[in-house]
Amino acid sequence: MNLWIMFSLLALLCLELQHASCQQQLKRRKDIGDNRIRPGGKRVKLRYPKVKEGAVKGQSLLTQVLDKGRFIRLGPTATMAPGKPIELRCKGNSIGWSYPPYLDTFNDSRLSIKHTDKYSQLILTSPSAADTGPYSCWVIVCDGSECDRDHERTYVSYIYFSDNDNLFVPSAIHFEIIYLRPNQPAVVPCRVTNAQAKVSLHREVPPEEITTNNTLVTYDPTKGFVLQNPSKEHQGVFYCKAETRGTPQISTKYQLLYVEVPSGPPYVSLEVSPESVRGGDNINVTCTALGEPEEDMNFSWIYPGQDQRPVQTHTSWRLVKRGAGQTTRVSKSVLTVEDMETIDFGNYICRAKNGHGETIVTTDIVPKNP
Repeated sequence: MNLWIMFSLLALLCLELQHASCQQQLKRRKDIGDNRIRPGGKRVKLRYPKVKEGAVKGQSLLTQVLDKGRFIRLGPTATMAPGKPIELRCKGNSIGWSYPPYLDTFNDSRLSIKHTDKYSQLILTSPSAADTGPYSCWVIVCDGSECDRDHERTYVSYIYFSDNDNLFVPSAIHFEIIYLRPNQPAVVPCRVTNAQAKVSLHREVPPEEITTNNTLVTYDPTKGFVLQNPSKEHQGVFYCKAETRGTPQISTKYQLLYVEVPSGPPYVSLEVSPESVRGGDNINVTCTALGEPEEDMNFSWIYPGQDQRPVQTHTSWRLVKRGAGQTTRVSKSVLTVEDMETIDFGNYICRAKNGHGETIVTTDIVPKNP
């Protein structure tokens, strides 16, 4: 009987020990879930890594500094009042910037950029409607001596400087030429300073409004009217009209020209006047190049008396219509030699170069027999 009681007590003791062991294991599992135990035995809370700024899609490092040290992140577009200085910042120790190109063209002293170890700042004092446009910053990454823009960390905000007196972004050009090509869209660049303005496109002669249909003709306040498939019917003088709540305003006028000139190096010819030359005569050597209307042409000369005899050069260009739907740019460079000497007779070489290539032409000038 005593032996039976002893076995019962031992069984109860084992059950108690097993229960305590389970409780301890559960407690350990809970502790492991909530804390990490360092080798020294101290418990510390789990610290989850912070997401790096700029790594989240849609997040921008481009900010505007407000008064009293406040900051605001800039989205794809922003509207600001003209006249009040703005300060933009972009985080990073190596930052690049872009802004409306005319600020560089005129070396505008209102614009300044400063760099620090932690950020770069762009300051524009006395902004006006003309400063409306895209402002962008990006992180510069370098591999040795080669540096490039990090396109995944590039941030752009199109800033409108709204001005009721200037609904259109002012332009230094009062009559602009737009070239229409059959294989690419064309833009009539009447940009506005207020994204809410109602804008329409008009032909001057015959007077009519061009309807936008979101397919062939679309409107973007940051670009202007986009003609998706230009044709000969779109030629003529156009202008844009904008209005908010006040009197409608008219934009710069645009001359739309349809061109079918193939892209390529210029076609060049050389002409000497007079054709027969004696010592003591004056001559003109004319280099004529035909190319695309918007392509600039660069001329250079090689001639017998180079660096020893004075010469004069004069360059000009004009647009010429060559049949239906074809407009060509005719560029000329005229080299003049006065009071021809023996050293001036020989080979004259003209090099004409555009964005597609270079063409070289030559002529030999010999003295006329007595």
